[in-house]
Amino acid sequence: MTRVQIGIRGTYYHETDFDFAREAGFRVITMEEVVDRGIQAMMVEARGIVGDLPCYVSFDIDSLDPAFAPGTGTPEIGGLPTREAQSALRALRGCRIVGADVVEVAPPFDPSGLTALTGASIMFELLCAIAEGRRERPQTSR
Repeated sequence: MTRVQIGIRGTYYHETDFDFAREAGFRVITMEEVVDRGIQAMMVEARGIVGDLPCYVSFDIDSLDPAFAPGTGTPEIGGLPTREAQSALRALRGCRIVGADVVEVAPPFDPSGLTALTGASIMFELLCAIAEGRRERPQTSR
């Protein structure tokens, strides 16, 4: 199984903190690497790793900066702006996405409703990517 994690960050961490994930076969792309190389380069790499394999996409809302999605259980500064997250998700169009989720949305922590709106918009982008991937591939009968 191939795994890619994009945008991992924290208040403080050491590169050895990801040793277990790497040993387990994860490609861990830290937020610093995303900033240095750019979101599109990361998505090209992620698509290259996944290839034509079926994939599941889990989008953690706290990958966004809390300025864009404050309603999460684990807010952490230095995250993606929504525009870059949207761009990353659009780069998934055509992939064989077999399922997806958006996690960590906590509406009680955001009375403005911004996080819920953002989470719904992120899920819409994922559904569009799933639909486009299915349109591009002939469906086989079971």
